[in-house]
Amino acid sequence: MTFQNGNPRILLSVLWIFIILNFFARDIHELIRPGMLEQMMSGTIDGVVVTEMLMLLGWLMIEIPILMTILALLLPHAINRWANIGVGLLTMVMIVVINRDPDLDNVFFMGIQLIALIAIIGIAWRQCDNEPTYATTS
Repeated sequence: MTFQNGNPRILLSVLWIFIILNFFARDIHELIRPGMLEQMMSGTIDGVVVTEMLMLLGWLMIEIPILMTILALLLPHAINRWANIGVGLLTMVMIVVINRDPDLDNVFFMGIQLIALIAIIGIAWRQCDNEPTYATTS
């Protein structure tokens, strides 16, 4: 995948947005699963008690990609490159860990997100050490 004559930082940011939207789409999709609303009201989902710590970990899982949408645009090149690679790998691990026993729709969302994360890591990896400056048009 190439992003010819464009700024790879923008593509990285857009891919992080794509991943976030897929997190939300999966969560909304889960709401229509029979019995899910009752489980949420009870505080136990699929046998797991939802604690404050679990809620915090869930929000960290989504907040990190949200932060990357901005950091991909603002960080200095070398830090940006390694942040996208590191956070991309971390996010991949988190997605696989939370989907230990996925149903078919979770496999679909997980596959889409993993493909996007592989693209992020690949784009960040291929960025040259000397990032060119990109001209803006008015």
